[in-house]
Amino acid sequence: MIDVPVVDAHHHLCRLSDGYPWLSGEPIARYHGDDTPLRRDYSMEDYRADCAGIPVCASVVVENGAASPLREAEWVDGVLAGTNSVQVAKADLLDPSVPALLEEYAGFSTIRGVRDILNWDPDPYYSHRARDGIMNEPAWRENFARLESLGLSFDLQIFPRQLADAARLADAFPSTRIVLDHLGMPIYRNAEYLRNWGRGLRELARRENVFVKLSALGTTDHHWTEESIRGPLLTAIDAFGVKRSMFGSNFPVDSLYSDMRTLFSAFAAVVADFSDGERRRLFAGTATDFYRMDGGRLQRSVQAGHGVGGSAGPGADALMEQDK
Repeated sequence: MIDVPVVDAHHHLCRLSDGYPWLSGEPIARYHGDDTPLRRDYSMEDYRADCAGIPVCASVVVENGAASPLREAEWVDGVLAGTNSVQVAKADLLDPSVPALLEEYAGFSTIRGVRDILNWDPDPYYSHRARDGIMNEPAWRENFARLESLGLSFDLQIFPRQLADAARLADAFPSTRIVLDHLGMPIYRNAEYLRNWGRGLRELARRENVFVKLSALGTTDHHWTEESIRGPLLTAIDAFGVKRSMFGSNFPVDSLYSDMRTLFSAFAAVVADFSDGERRRLFAGTATDFYRMDGGRLQRSVQAGHGVGGSAGPGADALMEQDK
């Protein structure tokens, strides 16, 4: 199992009564599978229960597609108050009203960045957006340009076919910190597809302002095994290095494919041969740095035996060393 502290770089919460379009109405066949089990509240208490036995000392709560992004951010801000955890809020950078929303987000003590899901594929089964190339459009980029001055990072969720556009975006905004969600979401597992994905990933990784989340492999590999995720994980870590790579659970979405303990046990097994310092970066240090979390406070929390959300948790004798 894991013998270093964990900062979960990517998970969600849900207060279903606030309205989540993707979790409403008749279920639609999509690439992530049957989402009926997700159509419920998912609180920090639920998340802590899923984390049982894992030394999670903090987490990054990523927007979950609520109908009102601001209301969701306000709710999560209240949930995280007084804890070590932070959030990434939703922002549609094509929305004419988004400049005011970004200004408001900058005033939240828990918000570190925003996400605007851009996944596009010719097959509607996969697509989140109606068209490709949104990140190249002037109106979208005009709002993206506001992030740096507001101290906001950007969670970039795309498919491999969009990696070249992502590289151009990173070149155009070299001072804006970007994290590629879910390894760029390789949809298929055939060798040629993965080779092309790997080339695109390595090209994007040449931009020092881009990081990667090692997460959500189950969304495109529902029956994953330690061996089936080993190659993609090691390819991403090799491309970005341990200082720009971070593990995330993507719960509760990835609870459709495994429990949390099984997931993190697989992560730990894949990097078992890495040094202690490298594993500390992958499981906690990179996320702590990227999302500007209080490393000193996290270390004190771990030493005191406090888990995610301030609850008592495992890992009390672990140290939050972040560079070796």
